[in-house]
Amino acid sequence: MNLEFRRLNEVERSHFIALHTNPLVRRHMPLSQGNFGDAECAAWITNKEKLWEEYGYGPWAFIVDGEFAGWGGLQPENGEVDVGLVLHPDYWGMGKAIYDEIIRRAFIDMGFESVTVLLPPTRTRVKALLRLGFKVDGELQIAGERFIRYRLHRSRANISLTR
Repeated sequence: MNLEFRRLNEVERSHFIALHTNPLVRRHMPLSQGNFGDAECAAWITNKEKLWEEYGYGPWAFIVDGEFAGWGGLQPENGEVDVGLVLHPDYWGMGKAIYDEIIRRAFIDMGFESVTVLLPPTRTRVKALLRLGFKVDGELQIAGERFIRYRLHRSRANISLTR
């Protein structure tokens, strides 16, 4: 598998639109329930790219063997470094490999001490997350939606120092 991380603005918007309107993907994204056409996608990419300017990190587009697989990475959320991973269903089996590279970059390249993952309460299958070393770390509301926060400290992460 050849995995590339690209900036969102380097990928055709049609890929993000198809991903964000996929019913299997949308059911796990309570904050993305409105229309997501070309104008919304352009604004979304602009906002995500501003994170890079302001914080020095942000989300990437994931390219697997030359094909768009999804997006995610690191984003600031309520003063924390949050990990997000949104993959097309055709690539759900690639999540662990992509996650490993995100975590390696977060803890090794960027030196963060901890990261969080926010999941809606409807996401009840969290055993894999717990096996990765994440621990429940409270709840929060974002745009009126409830999320469970999980935290991973660098000391608990299984990180490979090589790519």
